[in-house]
Amino acid sequence: MSSLPAPGHRLFLSVPVHDVTYAETLDWIECAVAAGEPCQLCTVNPEFVMAAQKHAQFRRVLQSADLCLPDGQGLLWAARWRGIALRERVAGSTLLGLLAGSAATHGWRMFFLGAAPGVAARAAAILEQKHPGLLKIETMEAGPHPEQAGQIIERVRAARANILLVAFGAPTQELWIDRYRDDLRVPVMMGVGGAFDFVAGVTPRAPLWAQRLGLEWLHRLWMQPWRWQRMLALPRFAWAILIRSNAVRTA
Repeated sequence: MSSLPAPGHRLFLSVPVHDVTYAETLDWIECAVAAGEPCQLCTVNPEFVMAAQKHAQFRRVLQSADLCLPDGQGLLWAARWRGIALRERVAGSTLLGLLAGSAATHGWRMFFLGAAPGVAARAAAILEQKHPGLLKIETMEAGPHPEQAGQIIERVRAARANILLVAFGAPTQELWIDRYRDDLRVPVMMGVGGAFDFVAGVTPRAPLWAQRLGLEWLHRLWMQPWRWQRMLALPRFAWAILIRSNAVRTA
């Protein structure tokens, strides 16, 4: 972990989630870039929490991450149910666009890694057009295979990236960042799942009203029915919150 001070956090079935807003997250990232130490951010949702119950290594990565964002309306519901404040959902997909804006303002260099062929490059081009002054975003189509790690590390370090966003899918992307964070030497590293697909227009994101009502998961299931097995984590999460009095607690 870095030496940066972390905001207060809550524990959801032993998985930490920091009580931050979008504005506070961007402020924290600005401090992280200025400090220059390798930091890992994780976008925690109920699926992450339930996966961590069975996957000890993933749980360790989440517990050692420098900042765990409350990316999941179910977390806010669970915190409210247990009378513990969690002020705002900080969705990784939304944060990506805000990060690009901050990068344009501060002159940060961004690097997009992973996703399907052409998706990261298209997302980068769209963000560059939307945010004048944004430095050219480096992209690389590669996967989490160990034999590719050396080439990836070389490319990322040559780009002198301030922010590295990795789209390998969870939990692979989080485990990969944790494994290579000291070799990558990037101040801010975060797994983004399908966020590049949203920006590139490959996958339409839920309308704002659905996001505000906490129904984005239902829209994704409608658009990607193959996700149904992953979505089973949501009722399991809700049940665990309901029956365990200490499922959510202040650290």
